[in-house]
Amino acid sequence: MSAWEMDVRSKRSARYAMAVAAVFVLVFIVLAVLLRSSATGVYFRLIDQLAMVGIGAILAGGALLLTRPRLRANAEGVSVRNAFTDRFVEWDLVRGLTFPDGAAWARIELPDDEYIPVMAIQSNDREHAVNAVRKFRELESKYAQADAE
Repeated sequence: MSAWEMDVRSKRSARYAMAVAAVFVLVFIVLAVLLRSSATGVYFRLIDQLAMVGIGAILAGGALLLTRPRLRANAEGVSVRNAFTDRFVEWDLVRGLTFPDGAAWARIELPDDEYIPVMAIQSNDREHAVNAVRKFRELESKYAQADAE
């Protein structure tokens, strides 16, 4: 596979996700420390404290899934990675990149009214999202037209 000409990730969502993950870890560490010293009538042991830290780590890992989304494109096609899925689409199937009114993120239009959500291009990224859409459309006009001929 040739080098990627476009590689886009959401900026704000990734920062928010990292901040939320850090808060989860810190809150659950503090809770784990305070469990041992509180007089609630219940006896918490070391394993209970470790479990609290583990719960915080699991929640932080869930929040960090929002740092995964990425859109990459080259002459061969488009690779879309969202929080849980990864999909490669060749240019001959791409019918455009749209940003529906009120949508949180863009989507790649496919034949038969299908689409792939692109969480890497989010409305809260403002100018970064606009530049990503422009770059995608440049590549689309360059490669999708070549496939059509």
